[in-house]
Amino acid sequence: MPVIKTNGIQFHYEERVSGNAPDDIPLLLIMGITAPGTVWNVHVADWQHHFRCIVGDNRGVGFTDKPAGPYSTEQMADDYAGLLDAIHVEKVRVVGCSMGSTIAQQLAIRHPEKVQSLVLMCPWARCDNYAKGLFQHIMNAKARFRPEEFSLYIQLLIFSKSSWDNSEKHNELENGRRQDAFGAFPQPLHGLEGQAAACITHNALDDLGKIDKPTLVIGGREDIFTPAWMAEEVANGIPGAEIFLYPKLGHAFHFEDTDDFNPRVRNWLLAH
Repeated sequence: MPVIKTNGIQFHYEERVSGNAPDDIPLLLIMGITAPGTVWNVHVADWQHHFRCIVGDNRGVGFTDKPAGPYSTEQMADDYAGLLDAIHVEKVRVVGCSMGSTIAQQLAIRHPEKVQSLVLMCPWARCDNYAKGLFQHIMNAKARFRPEEFSLYIQLLIFSKSSWDNSEKHNELENGRRQDAFGAFPQPLHGLEGQAAACITHNALDDLGKIDKPTLVIGGREDIFTPAWMAEEVANGIPGAEIFLYPKLGHAFHFEDTDDFNPRVRNWLLAH
């Protein structure tokens, strides 16, 4: 279980690559709030055949240290910069999901020499009052709900109506809640609170114009957690950024249509 010291914490990461993947510019994957790096597995199963994939557990979750918060997206970007230095990787392609997209923004702003290109999934550059309220309620729910109840709330936030109406996907959501009810290694409340603070205080709007890397912004038009206006604001703020929004999907669009998402992002990354 690889662990390195970075930015004052012990940081857990893994590398995944097939024998045929070229060893040029690796792919750094940064997951969102509450989620350990293993949540990338359904995507890494594809991407590891094309890239050396570097997957970390964010500060506050998984096997990485979980110090008392609050955290910031700048701090978490520096965590990843230290990881790359420790494993002697000079430059990476970056895919960041939700909170991971805010960390990726800060990595490109604060450490531009380390970033080749960016895929920003369901991103935001700043929180409005509604988004701040959602993150506060996530903290409240974590403090008061049983694990399976908290899981249901998160599912309601991130999966679109199309998934709830699909019997197969509905069963998968139910199975996920059952697994969460007996999870062996749940995120502690203070870890989630630290991450939520980073999400709420993230404000890179005035600095997006400094990002001069090829960027793809991707999300779902029915996202009620981080609505389409947030993705559009990020794309409009980064010079030359491309944007693609799935018309009937939500915050978890990458799970809702993995068959399209995996090759779409893989092919974009191979070109950038």
